[in-house]
Amino acid sequence: MPRQESTGIPGIPGAPPPPGGPTAVCVGESMAALLPDRPGPLESVEGFRLSVGGAESNVAGALAALGVPSAWISRVGDDGFGRRLLAELAARGVDVSAVAVDRHRPTGLYLKEVGGSTGDHHDLGPGRSRLHYHRRGSAASALSPALLDDPVAARLLAGARLLHLSGITAALSDDCLALLRALLADRRPGRLVSFDLNWRPALWRERDPAVLPPLLNACDLLLLGADEAADAFGTGDAHALRRRFPSPATLVVKDAARTATALDRDGTALTEPALAVEVVEATGAGDAFAAGYLAATLRGLDRRRRLRLGHLSAACALTAHGDQPELPPEPVVAALLGASPEEWAATAVAADGITSPALPPAGGTTAVPRPTAVPRPTSAPAPGGPR
Repeated sequence: MPRQESTGIPGIPGAPPPPGGPTAVCVGESMAALLPDRPGPLESVEGFRLSVGGAESNVAGALAALGVPSAWISRVGDDGFGRRLLAELAARGVDVSAVAVDRHRPTGLYLKEVGGSTGDHHDLGPGRSRLHYHRRGSAASALSPALLDDPVAARLLAGARLLHLSGITAALSDDCLALLRALLADRRPGRLVSFDLNWRPALWRERDPAVLPPLLNACDLLLLGADEAADAFGTGDAHALRRRFPSPATLVVKDAARTATALDRDGTALTEPALAVEVVEATGAGDAFAAGYLAATLRGLDRRRRLRLGHLSAACALTAHGDQPELPPEPVVAALLGASPEEWAATAVAADGITSPALPPAGGTTAVPRPTAVPRPTSAPAPGGPR
């Protein structure tokens, strides 16, 4: 196994950790992404746009945007794709000091194929897409329990109030699975461990998904999509999943664009409807929901506000190009989190603003313009695509 090295690479924007270190640490793979310039089968595409993406790094970036100091721990290749990943995450305010640069393995890569109406026999069709992964033997697949002996990573993990993991990592290699098991076994007072299923069937074709349930049952906060849980475990019913995974203190089941339900170990449950959304790009919503819910949890907000901040973050991701949510100003967020059920149900989120009777003037309906996105490096377009 090659020696792990820190990210002391010339040209990477510095992202020094805040005093006391980051509040949240996210561990997992991110990849470079090639996004087509037109719909249709790959053989008809003339060009691709380079981007980056990854579930755990998306959550880290969204947490940073929500004011939660965060770090992302992973491995990247000693290549341009790896440097691009580090530059983008650092530009979003994420601490990447514990990311190892692997001189012998490449950064993972995926290509996105978008269906269209070309009439070609191989066209996926309108509204459909497919990801083509090139991640076997990637730098991140070499993540292992040896990470815990790295002094920089160990410092970040020791000081974190939140550790966020996902099922994607378990599918990458035996060493990655061993790392997840070691992190879940290393329980520390005052640290919340969250786990997002992030079911990716393509990753499990040559792996045994039976390793997943013990991992999911070992965390404090379990996040599941109802559709992915039905695919992976045969049911998307929130109460059935709560019985299937009894150990986490809280289980959150997201039912696509309809509702999210939080079920505590003591049997209490709360369901909150999703917001009406004018979708611009259907990527990144799950990671944005996770970041919103986790940020609200770290702030000590009540259960309803946790679900609402998750919904609001997801809605803002869906109405922007790329995976990162761009939330409105804090007073607007506070008003929406405290809205009555009727006001919440009447709230709509679009690319040009948020409309809600919960916003001033009192008793009226006001469209609040969306904020300008945080600038990224000029060579780096917004990330895209689910992982």
